[in-house]
Amino acid sequence: MSKITTINPATEEELESYDVMSEGEAIERVEACHAAFLEWRKLSHEERAPYLKDIAKKLRDHADELSELMTKETGKLLKDGKTEVELCAGIFEYSAEQGPELLADEERTHGPKDKRGVVTYQPIGVIYSIQPWNFPVYQPVRVLAANLMAGNGCVLKHASICTGSALRLRELCIEAGLPEDLFQVVVIDHDTSDKLIEHKLVRGVTMTGSDGAGAHIGSKAANSLKKSVLELGSNDAYLVLEDADIDKAVKFSVMGRLYNNGETCVSAKRFIVTDRVYDVFVDAFVAAMQNITMGDPTDENTQLGPLSSQDQFDTVKEQVEKSVSKGASVLCGGDVPDRTGAYYPATVLADLEPGMPAYDDEIFGPVASIIRAKDDEDAMRLANESRYGLGGGIFSENEEHALELARDHFDTGMVRINSFGAADPNMPFGGVKNSGYGREHGGFGMREFVNAKAIFLPS
Repeated sequence: MSKITTINPATEEELESYDVMSEGEAIERVEACHAAFLEWRKLSHEERAPYLKDIAKKLRDHADELSELMTKETGKLLKDGKTEVELCAGIFEYSAEQGPELLADEERTHGPKDKRGVVTYQPIGVIYSIQPWNFPVYQPVRVLAANLMAGNGCVLKHASICTGSALRLRELCIEAGLPEDLFQVVVIDHDTSDKLIEHKLVRGVTMTGSDGAGAHIGSKAANSLKKSVLELGSNDAYLVLEDADIDKAVKFSVMGRLYNNGETCVSAKRFIVTDRVYDVFVDAFVAAMQNITMGDPTDENTQLGPLSSQDQFDTVKEQVEKSVSKGASVLCGGDVPDRTGAYYPATVLADLEPGMPAYDDEIFGPVASIIRAKDDEDAMRLANESRYGLGGGIFSENEEHALELARDHFDTGMVRINSFGAADPNMPFGGVKNSGYGREHGGFGMREFVNAKAIFLPS
């Protein structure tokens, strides 16, 4: 029997080993989840809500423990882990509070005599959730909370490097009172995962990860005529327009590039800077990145911890080296420290062109790409050239102009103006183009995997 061993990326120490399930064992988990769903679906939305609120409380009660586990498994800063747990508690509470109204039956009319019609949002069954390692609790929670409120069950395949976080999350949900089989965690390989997508009891598939993995999983789901929601990679552009407040732009650009050690799908990754403010922004941004304190992720003073694994370190290092070999300039960073752990320094690259990884692709680490634009219009054009379209940002002192650009021109699912942030329970989360399709949060996620059923009454 094969095993998964988790490793602390800061110390390179082995943490735990887990047996990989057989296909039969994984299917048993799906079948158990389906059986639990058949009972769970009988509850009203108002009856489900207290379970979610109890889970929120349980997460808060165990915030320190969960944060420490996430830091050990993925290298995220301990303080960022605590923020993540609080966000997860908020998502459960939001779903509990807003779900009954968002999922309530709607009265409509039909026919020329306005006969009575009812639209009801009914659960469909087991939702298969495939999630990455960068937010070990948040990624599964944003699927779980929405689908529990909708009345579905959930089977989670988490990234192998944070297997412990996945299993502990399930334990805490059960301790909070959730029916034991309604939320399952499967520790499986990719081949078994593909089998689960095809299984008749799996009614929907949701996945967060790279666009390559999304294309594979989305096609597998489509071949089985199952709906999918995909939240994929991105290369988010933050525009520094001609009238930007440079101090503000630098502050949020550093935050946006280094949050979660730079391993965030909606990180600020490309900084498209207009000619008029290029030199002053770049000088200040590079100086700020050079002053970042990298080190132990459990230390409160640390601003940048290690990457999540040696594999991720190797990927980022190769992307930077390829970009430099094609002509990119290193304005700071780029030199790998001689130390234990998957540490990569805060790095700024300039003189970028299409064909370089730092221009075309997502770098999932603390590497900023600087791109010069002629003016505001050119900056918007360059931002939209990307094959991705998850998030982005605009720095401008003319808020109405920024709003117009964000609304009418920015080809992404989310835009931040003069700020940076990752997610909010009350706002939709998702992208366009190669960044995927479907939405989570903001009430949208609760309606992704339901049967919007039309009922026609005769009078």
